[in-house]
Amino acid sequence: MAEMNEYNLVVIGGGPAGYAGAIRAGQLGKKVACVEMDRPGGTCLNWGCIPSKALLKSAELYQKMLHAADFGLSADSVGFDFEKVVGRSRKVADQMASGIEFLFRKNKVDHLRGLGQITVPGMVEIKDGPDKGKFLKAKNILIATGCKMRPFPGLELDGERVMTSREALANKKQPESILIVGAGAIGVEFAYFYNALGTKVTLVEVLDQVLPVEDLEVAKLLGRSFKKQGIHVHIGTSVENVKLTIDGVSADLVKGEKVSPIEVDAVLSAIGVVPNLEGAVSSKIKLDVDRGYLTVNDAYATNVEGIYAAGDIIGPPWLAHVATYEAIQAVNGMFGAGKPKRVTLFPGCTYCLPQVASIGKTEQAVKESGVTYKIGKFPFSASGKAVASNASEGFVKVISSDVDGEILGVHIIGADATELIAEYALAMHMEATPMEIHETIHAHPTLSEALMEAAADTENEAIHI
Repeated sequence: MAEMNEYNLVVIGGGPAGYAGAIRAGQLGKKVACVEMDRPGGTCLNWGCIPSKALLKSAELYQKMLHAADFGLSADSVGFDFEKVVGRSRKVADQMASGIEFLFRKNKVDHLRGLGQITVPGMVEIKDGPDKGKFLKAKNILIATGCKMRPFPGLELDGERVMTSREALANKKQPESILIVGAGAIGVEFAYFYNALGTKVTLVEVLDQVLPVEDLEVAKLLGRSFKKQGIHVHIGTSVENVKLTIDGVSADLVKGEKVSPIEVDAVLSAIGVVPNLEGAVSSKIKLDVDRGYLTVNDAYATNVEGIYAAGDIIGPPWLAHVATYEAIQAVNGMFGAGKPKRVTLFPGCTYCLPQVASIGKTEQAVKESGVTYKIGKFPFSASGKAVASNASEGFVKVISSDVDGEILGVHIIGADATELIAEYALAMHMEATPMEIHETIHAHPTLSEALMEAAADTENEAIHI
């Protein structure tokens, strides 16, 4: 007889949505299981956010060592071991995955390894993997299977000549040249990483700016900075006729009538993601979907009673912190621990150098909405801390309503932008105005003073510009 276990909640998927939802249910005293084919942590922890940041930190430190003379220091014979750089990133991922396993034990979450499938409402069967053959009965099921990288059409991933970010994170051989297709956050981060370590990088985006979801001013500055760093940036350009060669990959870069052939050692596809629902739901269960993503209501419930979904599998924004928030909201709602909220406001971060972070609307979007608005800007070149740190590139830009002072959007490009954005995330959540930011004393000298000065500039009251 097949093994049967009964739970209050079964979560399918162990990424930022899945493990957070499972842990939250455990905190509420519920009997919960999390079914995950890979290690806990999902793509973000194992093959995305965390290991990629380890790579970027190595690249950043290497570049700082090369420019030690800027600080009056000497650093001779600076070099790196690419295999060790990648190896360190894998160790970081291992450590964090072990941390999730500890949290499962702490919160009495049963972690099951395998491919979980909802065979009928209220029942999950583990179809493959170490725990294959187990059946899990649950009143509530949360689908948190996320997304997977979209491969470049017509090219088979081999992990060396043709990669997505997942393969790149495991590839211990550094290419001498690489074509990165797509200049969203993933493409931009890998472009910085490879270029910083000496790979010849060509970054191509079919739309008219790098980081297409970001404010145009920010995108323009990042594009200029990348070109200054030696990255070959092509916007408004498509990649066509991609072919594998004996030595690598050949392709045509097409912009209007101009066709530029290119040959590289490797190509990295960063053209987005696709929903990862395959095998998670029996064909007998008809869940509503939109372009492959599960459709949910304000309580994260699907159209089938007892089945919920959260994270990337319900569509954009495809961000780990959003996925975690959604799963916690879903679990709180299903167990009466609070009224669930849908995501409306969230920060977005890109960890290249200079870093990019934003929250709310871009100036383009505000302008199109017809709202009258003010702009406050403060350059890091006027920040004593930034100049002292040799990190004066970039600015803070605040967009506020001309009517009531509501903060509509904030855009930061520069050192530690991804840390600085949190202050404005809190401010917007609490419906603060720029003047309330301005009237809050910020320590001197800090990079955070730029946040205060940009807020003051919406009323032409900035002191240091």
